[in-house]
Amino acid sequence: MTQKTILNDAHRALGAKMVDFGGWDMPISYGSQLDEHHQVRRDAGMFDVSHMTVVDLRGEQVRPFLRHLLANSVDKLKVPGKALYTAMLNPQGGVIDDLIVYYMDEAFFRLVVNAATREKDLAWITEQAQPFDVQVSERPEFAMVAVQGPSARAKVIGLLVEGDRTAAETLSRFAALETTTTAGVPLFLARTGYTGEDGFEVVLPAEQAVAFWNALLEAGVRPAGLGARDTLRLEAGMNLYGQDMDETVSPYEAAMGWTVALDEGRDFIGRAVLEQQKADGAPRQLIGLVMDEKGVLRHGQRVLTEQGEGEILSGTFSPTLGKAIAFARVPAGATGAVKVDIRGREVPVRVVKFPFVREGQPQAGILE
Repeated sequence: MTQKTILNDAHRALGAKMVDFGGWDMPISYGSQLDEHHQVRRDAGMFDVSHMTVVDLRGEQVRPFLRHLLANSVDKLKVPGKALYTAMLNPQGGVIDDLIVYYMDEAFFRLVVNAATREKDLAWITEQAQPFDVQVSERPEFAMVAVQGPSARAKVIGLLVEGDRTAAETLSRFAALETTTTAGVPLFLARTGYTGEDGFEVVLPAEQAVAFWNALLEAGVRPAGLGARDTLRLEAGMNLYGQDMDETVSPYEAAMGWTVALDEGRDFIGRAVLEQQKADGAPRQLIGLVMDEKGVLRHGQRVLTEQGEGEILSGTFSPTLGKAIAFARVPAGATGAVKVDIRGREVPVRVVKFPFVREGQPQAGILE
């Protein structure tokens, strides 16, 4: 049975085209995906991400538990509200899911995990938490709205009670605070996002989400759908779980080595495999591609390198660059000429560093 977020009727009232997304009835666009993409890059757009899963962890042993569960080190989190991007791994070093963890206090951490992996994640977290006597609580009573773009923070801050605005204005990246709107809506306000733009991801009570959404509309924030979210995140060089990584892919094979902390004395799940890959090199690598010819790079297309074949993972037409871009997984060490098999035609592509776009601007060397 298809699930609906609390904002489903609001999307339909705005003329959204709805699609099934991992079992959820979600807006793909509200008319023009291209316009929505540019709106976020140039001003502010908002996304309903209430299908994401909020999980609260409580107990005296929460920190030791997360030191065991996660590839990145929660010991980096020392100030309440600070957040960390990381992954949960299986014993083979594969990515069960990527997530954000928030440090609230020594007995309370909050996770936000992906929608499509909800049941698997909850089962895994609950199983691993048992020896640590940690209470695992899903929070289905919450909705979540992401407001992203150069003017996104200012538009959200304008809705807050006056006494909290300074704290929200000075909130550092990858940090969160609890605040309230002038209408009395309590917000968990996190300076995080999935677009490469500044902004907030806002967790709030579901019964007050429609009023908050409408207040954002009145403040000049335009809605954007999953289509724009996908082109934005790929331009920003951000992985999509299930497409760019999964349980058969290690963080090193997904260009996520920066999310791994091989700190001394911490035996997290999957560590032995990652230590071996760190020493010997991972067998595969994720690279960024740009195609200068007309056309679109799509998931599943064969990638031809001098070291052997790979495949396109995420591919799209980049509205900001005006060219096709993609992530591809190829044999380790693949360099030199790279081509993509597009309907039997071998098309040359350029290997580039990602992100493809940073703060709305093409990265150096992307456009030639």
